Amino acid sequence: MKKRILFGLIFLALVAVLGFWGFDRLGGNNPIIIELVDSKPESLAGRTFEGIPQDEKLANYFEEIQTQKGLKPGTYLHTIYEVEPAGKLDTMKVFVGINQAVPLNDFEFKTFDTNGYLVAKISGSRWVMPGPDAIKEKLQNYAQENGLELNGIFIDKIISEKEVHVLALLK
Repeated sequence: MKKRILFGLIFLALVAVLGFWGFDRLGGNNPIIIELVDSKPESLAGRTFEGIPQDEKLANYFEEIQTQKGLKPGTYLHTIYEVEPAGKLDTMKVFVGINQAVPLNDFEFKTFDTNGYLVAKISGSRWVMPGPDAIKEKLQNYAQENGLELNGIFIDKIISEKEVHVLALLK
């Protein structure tokens, strides 16, 4: 009986160590770097989608923007969730675009009337990256600690599969 308990404890300890090691290797312990940028964020060209997340129109918008991104080196995919869905059948409203100094074709063009923003730099596997609420909370805490006021607009800038920047615009 004691051998089984000892074996079970050793097994659990081994699983915990391997789990922590895997989490760390995937970037789960990478710090979130927050910086203040004293300039306007880049203008964006893209499309706004309103509907449920499974709607094919949303996938088409992402594909269309990815195509434009491929045609314009140095651009990144950006998303602005105005209404985030709580479930698969909830309505969402999201802007999907790329950084662009001038308007494109029939795309919406967004400029931002602010002279600064915070940027949170997150790196690691998408499986272990912190969720959007955790990032927003860190940005809000940073703003509060530094006497800054956010205007409530958060822009996700996808640098790569393993790096995302979240821009929090200042009032």
